[in-house]
Amino acid sequence: MASIESHSKSFASWREANGKTRLDLELSALGMLREAYPNHHVTRTLASKCDLLGYAKAGFAVATPDNLSEYDATRIYKAPGPRLEKKAGEIVNNSKFFRYKYEWQEHQLVVYDVSYVDRYLRNIKLLFVIVPLSSEEMTQMHHPTTDALLLAAGEWTRELHEEVYVFDNAEWKKDKDLFKSVKGSSWDDVILDPAMKAALVRDVEGFFDNEAIYKSLRAPWKRGVILHGVPGNGKTISIKALIESLARRETPVPSLYVKAFDACQGPKWSIQQIFKHARLMAPCLLIFEDLDSMVEEKVRSYFLNEVDGLESNDGILMIGSTNHLNRLDPAIAKRPSRFDRKYHFKVPGEKERAAYAQYWRSKLVDSEAIDFPEDLCPIIAKITEDFSFAYLKELFVTALLTLVRGELNGPDEDTEAWQESPSASETASTSDGVVVERESEDEEKATEKKESGSDEKAKDEKTAPPKPKKTMPEFEVPNHLQGNKLLKIITAQAQVLIDEMDNSQKEETPKLGGVCAPTPFRFPIPDDE
Repeated sequence: MASIESHSKSFASWREANGKTRLDLELSALGMLREAYPNHHVTRTLASKCDLLGYAKAGFAVATPDNLSEYDATRIYKAPGPRLEKKAGEIVNNSKFFRYKYEWQEHQLVVYDVSYVDRYLRNIKLLFVIVPLSSEEMTQMHHPTTDALLLAAGEWTRELHEEVYVFDNAEWKKDKDLFKSVKGSSWDDVILDPAMKAALVRDVEGFFDNEAIYKSLRAPWKRGVILHGVPGNGKTISIKALIESLARRETPVPSLYVKAFDACQGPKWSIQQIFKHARLMAPCLLIFEDLDSMVEEKVRSYFLNEVDGLESNDGILMIGSTNHLNRLDPAIAKRPSRFDRKYHFKVPGEKERAAYAQYWRSKLVDSEAIDFPEDLCPIIAKITEDFSFAYLKELFVTALLTLVRGELNGPDEDTEAWQESPSASETASTSDGVVVERESEDEEKATEKKESGSDEKAKDEKTAPPKPKKTMPEFEVPNHLQGNKLLKIITAQAQVLIDEMDNSQKEETPKLGGVCAPTPFRFPIPDDE
């Protein structure tokens, strides 16, 4: 096996190479290791493509540090994660030149972990696999044992292990933290129109279940879905539920999440890399959040060419979310075979608001400190007319915290203000909540009216009478709920949120004129782990 003298010689060469101006450190490292280990085969690979150390950590091999006193590493503190978890940190090596004894199956190998920062300030991690050569193997370019190890470790590296692929800063990375935030998400936590929720789940799950049907019909096995509607009404939590449900399938479906197209090479390069990786990972879920802000006019044609050009996108289900469907180019939003279905996430109607109240009640059913009778749910639904799910969540969190802290800031004990109210109007919807071709006319008109900056509109607004202030719908409280503290607090907090909504509608966002300052250029920061 490799001797201590070989390692000492290779480390001396590494130190010498790092003390000089170097053009190609990778080639230098390969040469120094071949010189230090005669009669051995040296193979260079990228840790990002073939993570031998992660493969060993997962239990498929054994990697033992074997550096003696000669290595190049920085000993650093690694935080355990969020401070809320209250776990202890640890001290780890940020290695630049480190040797491991590597045991895989019955084979004994040496693996060098070598890292450097390239001219673009990217942290490049290389792995060198060293195995002894027999007399028969002296003339071979590749070593069969090394190739078998790289193949096994490469297949493992390619797969997701409680991770989500995220494209940001011009590269794909595996994100464990994002997966943790998604883990445990369930469709039971998503309060939507039942028909619409069932249609969305059926659409996504059915796509991955029916590959054979697509192929029997000679139809491309690809699909696109758009989730649209005003913020705070369930688009993001629905995406989380989709990621979790697909990860729990018998054959897990990986999720790929795109944050931005920004890159030094330009957005077209990013789009190419996104779809190139998605084709390798297919079948997969490819997510574009805030699609309208990503696909600008200058890259629209290139994006569309990747979506339905000559290259096959079999097995790729794209999901794009947007708060403004009307801002999407018609070539994206209204052309079949690109994004085939559109789901409109509307402000919840009274039934959905009652279901959301029931959802919170189910969380507190065993609490002795909070009296939350079922009869409160329809009353809460009535007084929260026009509340989005985000506003409803804020209402419940604030009210429950107030109640638990013992701060009863509800209405006066006099309950005369609680009077019967006419039924709240419900938001109109289709039978399954799915919009196939046309977006909501009301939403379209409202957006156009809000964004119009013409002088005629400004003049009309000055002469138009002020809009009536938004008020809480009147409602009647049954006798047995007259003294319920939770209802009093929810009523008071709902009025605060109604006033907030009323004020936000009056405020106008100033429009900036002239040339906008460019976004500051930021070099990628090298990893410190």
